[in-house]
Amino acid sequence: MNQKRALFAQSEIKTMETVSIHLYGKLRRFAEQSGAGHGNVLKVEPQPGETLEQLLIRVGIPFDKIYNIFFNARLLATRSAMAHWIRYRQVHENPLEWKLGIAVKAGDRIGLFGSDMAALVI
Repeated sequence: MNQKRALFAQSEIKTMETVSIHLYGKLRRFAEQSGAGHGNVLKVEPQPGETLEQLLIRVGIPFDKIYNIFFNARLLATRSAMAHWIRYRQVHENPLEWKLGIAVKAGDRIGLFGSDMAALVI
């Protein structure tokens, strides 16, 4: 196997062992402050039984800076009262409740949007 393919294979293995936290808007600075950051993405190994709330605390992203949270391409939490009308696929019935006790595992993808990127409406 050539060196380029070996590096790609190692990258794929690492991705499957981590949670990817994609940071948008002003939240990108948290990736820049972290040694685990790659552009706007934090790659973090989840701890056994860890929840999203615990993971965000561990990586140092304050909840009050987050406006929308997507979990595996579904809206998990939002501060937007328009969420009901936007009709994103949702994790919970009411994303305004900010239920962050969901378990995280390797391979999960989390999208965090700050208030400067509050709504992506089609």
